[in-house]
Amino acid sequence: MDDEREDKLEDHEERRKHDRSRLIIDVFFDGKDSTGVASTKDISLGGLYMNTHAQIPDGQTLMIRIPIGTQEIVCSAEVVYRNPGLGLGVRFIDLSDEARAVLEREIWHA
Repeated sequence: MDDEREDKLEDHEERRKHDRSRLIIDVFFDGKDSTGVASTKDISLGGLYMNTHAQIPDGQTLMIRIPIGTQEIVCSAEVVYRNPGLGLGVRFIDLSDEARAVLEREIWHA
């Protein structure tokens, strides 16, 4: 990994406000030009990282569906960084209080 990319990842780690969980589940995403299924690498109350080959630009808004047990969280998310060909990080935009509670419960039990 080159120094510039390593610095960018370290800067991103320092900006993270929520603890992450290594919860690996399939999520469904729908954006302006991309729709698909991706697996999560990690997830928090602030967002998630999903493994995907989809080429989605920074700043694009996606509709995300996250199945958790018998429930499903649906919210908008903004792409905040990309690892081309590997995946991308998204920040939740409109996570409801109910969805936040479901996610928090799952994160603490993962």
